[in-house]
Amino acid sequence: MKKLVLLPSLIALVLSLPQQVCGEAMDTLKLTHRVGLDFRPAYLVQDEPLFKGENEAGKPMRYGLSAHLKYSFQFNEQSRFGRLYPHAYQGIGFSYNSFGNQQELGSPVALYLFQGSRIASLSSTLSLDYEWNFGASFGWKRYDREQNPHNGVVGSKINAFLGLGFLLNWQLAPQWRLTAGVDLSHFSNGNTRYPNQGVDLIGGRVGLVHIFGAGSRGNRTTTFFPAEPFQSTFSYDLILYGATRKRAVLNVTDPYMIPGSFGIAGMNFTPMYSFSRYFRAGLSLDAQYDESANVVYHYAGGGPENPKFYRPSFREQFAVGLSARAEWVMPIFAVNVGIGYNVLQKGEDTKGWYQVVALKSFVTHHLFLHVGYQLSKFKDPNNLMLGLGWRFQ
Repeated sequence: MKKLVLLPSLIALVLSLPQQVCGEAMDTLKLTHRVGLDFRPAYLVQDEPLFKGENEAGKPMRYGLSAHLKYSFQFNEQSRFGRLYPHAYQGIGFSYNSFGNQQELGSPVALYLFQGSRIASLSSTLSLDYEWNFGASFGWKRYDREQNPHNGVVGSKINAFLGLGFLLNWQLAPQWRLTAGVDLSHFSNGNTRYPNQGVDLIGGRVGLVHIFGAGSRGNRTTTFFPAEPFQSTFSYDLILYGATRKRAVLNVTDPYMIPGSFGIAGMNFTPMYSFSRYFRAGLSLDAQYDESANVVYHYAGGGPENPKFYRPSFREQFAVGLSARAEWVMPIFAVNVGIGYNVLQKGEDTKGWYQVVALKSFVTHHLFLHVGYQLSKFKDPNNLMLGLGWRFQ
């Protein structure tokens, strides 16, 4: 699917990282390798009819379970990233997911990138950590009016997967870690197909991690090689992105899909100030053209079977906004979130507030891949943001 075209690039970035990161010599990039296994029981938080019991079995669907096999690595403590981020790890994960309804929802598998690090050290063998997951899930049973009419939740066989966990990390033995905590997961297709109610879960997680050849690293409390002093600075990110989306007419009596897909093109220019090695924030100038914006307000007849619409004016499909941005900075990746308001717009669809969450994956010091998602009015899925960025610094 179009929304997943950058996933292979993100995976290739991680696999080829030692040759790319910061131009460091390979003798200082001897990596510490890790293998982990997680189990994540979860609760389906949505109140969709499918989950309440309007399905073939006539039984509520309230629980999910996933098993995750993960490979990750940490940087050598003598390398620049190893000194700056001694507890950070990143890698690739694979999961199998079950929701108790194979026939109508499927049992999808997911392939994803992940990264985690320490939030706080609680003792010499115990720490509080976080971990995010981002990737794609495959094998969903999508909605079909004839074959799968009860599934009003998932409209595509491939969906994006996002996860966030907070966990206790306990050093069982020099090379073994036991992790346990809470986990949030979200699956959706970014409005590339309908329906797109998505699947949201909240639950727990427990895992075991084996660290190869570095028994003292996992929960170390001191950095043996001092990091360079931090200097606050301004940076300026320029991002160009695009995507496609579907659009539905969601009237009360007879909702229906508008045929075809609509194009998205946008730009962000974001000056940000580095408050610490891990955190930067600033304001962003955001411009976006959405070919589907305000189309539903220009109906030209034809009925649900063959609907026709007049093309709205450019001003109704183009908006410029200002957003407050915050960014969590780690090796390779940066997670950016923002809340903005369209100050230049015309029409109901582009009116008001919007929200952005994005993952930046750095290929060089300046060039990065950008995979983001935009919400409208704090609740409505809007569009994906797939593109490239350049950091001026």
